[in-house]
Amino acid sequence: MGKATGPTYKVAYRRRRKNATNYTKRLALIKSESSRLVVRASNKGVLVQVISFDPAGDKTLACAKSSEVEKFGWLSQANTPTAYLTGALAAKKALAAGAKSCNLDIGMSTPSAGRILFAAAMGAKDAGLALSLGEGLVDMKRIDGSHISEYAKKLEEENKEKFSKQFSRYIKKNVDVKNLPSVFAKAKGKILSG
Repeated sequence: MGKATGPTYKVAYRRRRKNATNYTKRLALIKSESSRLVVRASNKGVLVQVISFDPAGDKTLACAKSSEVEKFGWLSQANTPTAYLTGALAAKKALAAGAKSCNLDIGMSTPSAGRILFAAAMGAKDAGLALSLGEGLVDMKRIDGSHISEYAKKLEEENKEKFSKQFSRYIKKNVDVKNLPSVFAKAKGKILSG
């Protein structure tokens, strides 16, 4: 591949070159004049923010990290139920700050069905934030953690050593991993009522 030279060559913005910002999407979100529900996921957790545009700089109306859901009795992990609860918590904070509706901003992440980014958006929508979200992006059976419970039961029967290693954080915090749907329901109730 040849060098990019000549009078017609244009250097892209630095954040675009680093694959940090898609300015076309950002401009469309800003033109909508609505707040953005910004969802970012890592290997250890989820960050959900409600941000509104301001010419002087974006203003963060509400922010929730997945580690905050531990106050409500849920063990923070980077999984679908944690993302859902984090989205619900961010939405409750945003509603208290005066936000009514948002547009989903997943940044440079690939929008494929089943990602925890959409679970966080579903949690925000269920908590009362007006948000347009397509159908089928989130598997509703995975929201309450029943898939984790089923796997834990199966693993405990097959290999106790692997079970105690894989679910060591749950065991250490005295969370009943085989009964996660009820733990999830309690945590969700606390978040939505508080």
